[in-house]
Amino acid sequence: MHIKRGDLVEVIAGDDRTRRKDERKIARVLRVLLDEGKVVVEGVNKVYKHVRPNRQNPRGGRLSIEMPIDASNVLLVNPDLGRGVRTGVRMNPNGDKVRFCKKTGKELGVIRAAKQKTEK
Repeated sequence: MHIKRGDLVEVIAGDDRTRRKDERKIARVLRVLLDEGKVVVEGVNKVYKHVRPNRQNPRGGRLSIEMPIDASNVLLVNPDLGRGVRTGVRMNPNGDKVRFCKKTGKELGVIRAAKQKTEK
């Protein structure tokens, strides 16, 4: 998956997307659900969960929680450009697997460090 927990992403589809590109919502990824191909983004796709009264919450009420959205509905934010960009994966000369911005070619983070060769 092209998104990791803690990444800044821009929402490009769904209810939280805006028509104008300069007003699109940029937020942090809270969780990544690999099996489902979804991500939970802070403040995006919020729903109300109705809670019955219990010992911890004696009055009950409504909790506002974030629900998962499809990973294809977000773009990784390039810090230099300040907006979402398409990304690719390549290997560094030292063997690291890294994400890179397809627009500028700049590396956006290591996915997997190079494997260490052990001598016998």
